[in-house]
Amino acid sequence: MNTATDNIVGTLVVVAIFVVLALPSLIGLAHDRRIDRQLRKAQQPQQTDGTTRVRPAVTAQDVTRAA
Repeated sequence: MNTATDNIVGTLVVVAIFVVLALPSLIGLAHDRRIDRQLRKAQQPQQTDGTTRVRPAVTAQDVTRAA
């Protein structure tokens, strides 16, 4: 019975070490994939169906008028 418990504990320790070592890499991979998705979405042409409105850009003249 003691040997079985030692084997289970040893296996759990190895799995825990593997998770601790692999987790930063997996988090970085997920972060890179999210950035790639955002870049891909930004490169696609905007599809306007008339319902979206675009705000006009703020110019230096607008800033000086407001001041």
